Amino acid sequence: STVNNAAAITEDPVIFKEIATSNGRIIGHIILNTPAKLNALTLEMVDLMLLQLTQWQHDDNLVLVLISGSGDKAFCAGGDVQALYQAAITINNDSSSAAEEHGDEIAAHFFEREYRLDYLLHVYSKPIIAWGHGFIMGGGLGIFAGCKHRVVTEKTRLAMPEVSIGLYPDVGGS
Repeated sequence: STVNNAAAITEDPVIFKEIATSNGRIIGHIILNTPAKLNALTLEMVDLMLLQLTQWQHDDNLVLVLISGSGDKAFCAGGDVQALYQAAITINNDSSSAAEEHGDEIAAHFFEREYRLDYLLHVYSKPIIAWGHGFIMGGGLGIFAGCKHRVVTEKTRLAMPEVSIGLYPDVGGS
């Protein structure tokens, strides 16, 4: 947790570290870094993770990936529903059918990219460890479930709240 709290100093929504081992191999560390929003996923965060994981997959010196969340409250509270809602409201204030269709496209694009990330985690060629401290909800559970090794703590809380408001559960979370 100390390492993750130190991560919050930077404003990058995702931090990528490469940790050298004594035998010259590398451990990749992904830190979700929006603790004020319980590390809720945005499209930017998803795309950054997809890019880095793809690069690491082809690096023969990288032998392991660790994923954690900054702060003490959450690994990841799922997708940033507020950001999706704001995008839809902004577009739908236009009240045209084209604006409504564009709002739907934004949500569809987010979920397509998020599920692409979940799939990559499920089929990744190297071991991935998820350090699931705190809340793990919705899209965070999709990421967590996709990792080959999952660690929980006494403060871990798993939830799939979107099903109670009529949304479908995230990949791997049903």
